Amino acid sequence: MKKQEEIIINDFYFTDDGSIPNHPSFPLLIYKNAIEEEDELEQILAQNNWSNAWRNGVFPYHHYHSNSHEVLVVVGGSALLQMGGENGKKVEAERGDVLILPAGTGHKLLQKAAGFSVIGAYPNGQDFDICYGKKEERPEKLANIKKVSLPDHDPIYGKKGKLFSYWQANNG
Repeated sequence: MKKQEEIIINDFYFTDDGSIPNHPSFPLLIYKNAIEEEDELEQILAQNNWSNAWRNGVFPYHHYHSNSHEVLVVVGGSALLQMGGENGKKVEAERGDVLILPAGTGHKLLQKAAGFSVIGAYPNGQDFDICYGKKEERPEKLANIKKVSLPDHDPIYGKKGKLFSYWQANNG
């Protein structure tokens, strides 16, 4: 993996759009081109206590997780993703990028190139829910998001990761 000082970090704040709540304080972080081909990603994530990992794509509909933060590491190809719900931002995710989604952040696949694949994982290996932005789920899901604590480690850079300068400064 590249040193933190060598990568570009993009941060995006999204507001609650009435369907997708997004996180009230923490931005979506995208570490551009942080991962190198020889990196043992599952091992890096596990060392930083992000587990319950899976390898696949991103669902082609808006969804979010109310009870966990999530990391998506692009391990193949590229895709256009809609982040933050219908009124959010379209982002190009390419091999080597790391997307760190705070609980509540909407995400959806818009289009993908051949070979698009991500590894997803969660702090402390916790289970995650899949929420769709339905009106009847909102009160419970909004309460869940508020209960999700700051992770102990940045998924890629550990205890000294830049995640904390973006998330702690905005905590509360």
